[in-house]
Amino acid sequence: MSLGEAHQDPRIELVQLRRAMQTRPSIDLARGVLMASFGLSPEQAWDVLVMVSQNTNTKLHHVAEEIVGAVTGPPLSEVLQQRLAATVAALPRTPTAEAGEV
Repeated sequence: MSLGEAHQDPRIELVQLRRAMQTRPSIDLARGVLMASFGLSPEQAWDVLVMVSQNTNTKLHHVAEEIVGAVTGPPLSEVLQQRLAATVAALPRTPTAEAGEV
């Protein structure tokens, strides 16, 4: 790969940056929901979102929007509920987290 191929078209990069700015608030809210619901750290909440997104082949911001929407709207889909539960259950726990300390 040449140096020129390593750099992306500035127009594509601009579109991607704009999309990130639009989707970031829902992702941050979803992280907060996961942190509050499951007692996760910010990093663990991020990892859960990423893993669920990858394991369900769903864009991360769509997973986040569904989680945020479930707070006051319809419940999560059965697939997303199962994947979230399995992912959170598989997270390594630290001794202090198991003892309920924050």
